[in-house]
Amino acid sequence: MRLPCVGRRAAVALLALACVTRAFAGAQVEEPLADSVRTALSAAIAQSAPPPELRFDNIDQRLAYLRWLGAMSERLKKNKSEGHERIEFLQTVWYESRRAGLEPALVLGLVQAESGFHKYAISSAGARGYTQVMPFWARQIGDGDAARLFVMQVNLRFGCVILRHYLDVEKGDLFMALGRYNGSRGQAAYPDMVLGARKRWEWAEPRAAASAPTGPASAAAQLPARPASR
Repeated sequence: MRLPCVGRRAAVALLALACVTRAFAGAQVEEPLADSVRTALSAAIAQSAPPPELRFDNIDQRLAYLRWLGAMSERLKKNKSEGHERIEFLQTVWYESRRAGLEPALVLGLVQAESGFHKYAISSAGARGYTQVMPFWARQIGDGDAARLFVMQVNLRFGCVILRHYLDVEKGDLFMALGRYNGSRGQAAYPDMVLGARKRWEWAEPRAAASAPTGPASAAAQLPARPASR
């Protein structure tokens, strides 16, 4: 029997959700947030951003970014075969990571460890999407709609803002921040996994390193510098 177009799309969506990849079985711990921290994180999540169209101060910065994009696209081929999907994903990772003051290589390593680059991944603890965000974050600092954690840019933004928050709470200690992100603070297995995965995505510009593009870099300054945790 042929389904109507809308019916077919719904069936495909349900099948995708029914066949989601089970991701790394970690669980971020829901902790009380100070009102000032919640307000700052909510603002960082809610701030509107169109699909990233980056701006650069000069042609050298743009060329450096394009060389990074080409190199990362080649490395990502075995995980994402469709070229346009890879480019859109990498553009968004670049934008959101630099907006949050994180290295793109670290965020790519996090995604690799958390979901294996599967958009609809769900862990046994219920964490969702590329960066495996727990649904309670949608309630605490989002609009309450946990289903939106499967939207690529929404998920990457949540993941980057949450990791930035944990880094600030841990006073820049990446090992402890990654453990907190996974719900295994103080244990080595998960941080070692992410840091090992990061090596696959490290990129050294062959020429003198250019300064960061003005769009994401300036937006990163709008995140809370070091929010207090209570």
